[in-house]
Formats: sequence, structure tokens, C-alpha cells
Amino acid sequence: MNSEKQRLIIWSVVISLLLLVIKFYSFYITGSNAILTDAMESIVNVVASCFALYSVYLSALPKDSNHPYGHGKIEFFSAGIEGTLIIIAGIFIIYQAIVGLIFPKELKDLPIGMGLVGFSGIINGVLGFFLQKKGKSLNSITLEADGRHLVTDALSSFVLIAGIGIIYFSGWIMLDSIISMAFAVFILFNGYYLVRRSVAGLMDESNPKAIGQTVKILNQSRKENWIDIHNMRVQQYGGDSHIDLHLTLPYYFDLIRVHDEVHEVEEVLEQNLPGYVEVFVHADPCLPDSCCHYCQVKDCAVRKHPRTKKIKWTAHNMAKNQKHYHELSQFRSGKQ
Repeated sequence: MNSEKQRLIIWSVVISLLLLVIKFYSFYITGSNAILTDAMESIVNVVASCFALYSVYLSALPKDSNHPYGHGKIEFFSAGIEGTLIIIAGIFIIYQAIVGLIFPKELKDLPIGMGLVGFSGIINGVLGFFLQKKGKSLNSITLEADGRHLVTDALSSFVLIAGIGIIYFSGWIMLDSIISMAFAVFILFNGYYLVRRSVAGLMDESNPKAIGQTVKILNQSRKENWIDIHNMRVQQYGGDSHIDLHLTLPYYFDLIRVHDEVHEVEEVLEQNLPGYVEVFVHADPCLPDSCCHYCQVKDCAVRKHPRTKKIKWTAHNMAKNQKHYHELSQFRSGKQ
């Protein structure tokens, strides 16, 4: 998996370098600030792809004494670097656009420039879409971030061509700087999105998608002996996941039976979630006076109260650090 990530990033670096040369040549022959905008973003593509290559290599390294959870979080850092570079490029583009408004200059060979930018846009779009698709299948935020950036670059190139076409046919040179500033704002927004997502991952912010996927798998594999699951936390380390949860089991299970049930929960998650998954399960005994009301164990020999409700497992109640009888008490109070 990691060798495939590295191969894809290497292709991204090589292609980004070629397109960088093409775009700066296009700016050289036209003198258009709008085309310079596209070329500047390509510099970000190259730098970001190089850092992404390093981050994919680093994230593949095994856990060690200094990094007990592995090196996967470097992928969030990589996405943050890419987002920061995009923001810097956007600020520089705005500066160049303002200079262009104050000191407008004649534009040349716009049809050739449009053709070169259009060619670059097609290549970026195809590569970006492929990287996003692979990033999702390989659970790699680095590939997704790189792919998203390239697709954004491609879309901006096509809109840029339309703007340059208007300038060419209308002769309104001032539009060059106005279009450049509009794209700079768009670029800044995308840079902010990547930085925001990077910070969220580095700060272990709750990921609704990852939690929802975990809850769905546990509900699909739910057994009657798994009386409840609570205090569940899902942390992501790049493409890898670390899951902690408390599993309530019948109090009369012996140690071997408890071990088997815990192992089954671990296997369910490890086999059905993407990437490398590490699961820590803490086993709790049931409390007959409280848990019997929602316990699903059939023909339980020690049941003290009849079952009155089946509690649905959700991201909300599984994250709480308490058994589900608290929820049942709240349900009864509301009913009264």
C-alpha cells in the first residue's frame, strides 16, 4: 500500500515539474498576471508534492519507542504545509494583481498562452481526480489533499482561459489583474480548508466520518452478549486508526470467554475499517440491577428484571463514559 502511495506521489512531482515549466513559459510570452497566478500555484504543487512524498515515506515507518502510535500524523502535517503554501501564493498573487492595476502592461500572444494553460489544466484535472480517488481507497489524506489541489488548479485554469479570452476579444487589459485577484481569493479559501483539516487531525479533533463508520460496523456485527459499548474514541494517524472502547459483558463470563469476546470485537473493526487499525478494548461486567432492562442476552439464568428496551448504538451514546442504563433512565423520565 505504501509503495503505491509513493509511486503515485512521484508521478505527481514529475508531472507538476513539467507543467510548471509550461505555465511559466506561457507567462513569459504573454506577460499576463492571470497566467502568472496559475504558474505560482504550480510552484506550490511541486513543493507540496515533494513534501508529500517525504511524508508518505515517513508515515510508512513502523512504530518505535519514540513514536508508539507510529508516524502516520505526518500526513496531517503535510496537508497543513500544502495549505500554508497555497495561502502564501494567494497573497503574492493579490500583490501582483494590485501592481498590475496601478501599472498595466501590454499583453501578447494570448491564444498561445491559452492553449498552453488549457493543456496543463487537462493534465492536472486527470491526475488530481485519480489521486483523490486513490487517496480515498488507500485512506491517505496526503493523496487526497494533493489530488484536491490539482483538481482545483485545473478548474481555475479553465476559468482562467475564459477570462483571458474575454481580455483578448475585448481588449480590456485591466481585466487581467481583476481576474487574477478573484482567483487569489479562491486559492486562499482552498488553502484555509487544507490548513483547517490538518490542524483538526493534529489536535485529534473528532472525525464524524470515521466515528460513523466505526459505529455502523459495530451495529452490523452486534451480538447479544455485547450488552453495550461506551467511552469509545477514534483517533486517526494519517491513514491509520486507533480505537479505544469499553465493552460491557455478562458478569458471570470467565476470563477465557471475556478474552474471546474482546478479540472478536477487535477483529470486526480491524477487518472492516481501512488502513492499519489498532483496537484497545476494556471489558466491564454488567450490573444486573441496571443493565437487565436493556440486555439482549436470551434465557439469561441470572436476569433480575425483564428486558424493556433495546438501545440503539449511536455515535452520541457510544462516546459517553457511562453504561447505557443512564440513557434508559433519561428515556423513562421523559416518558413520565
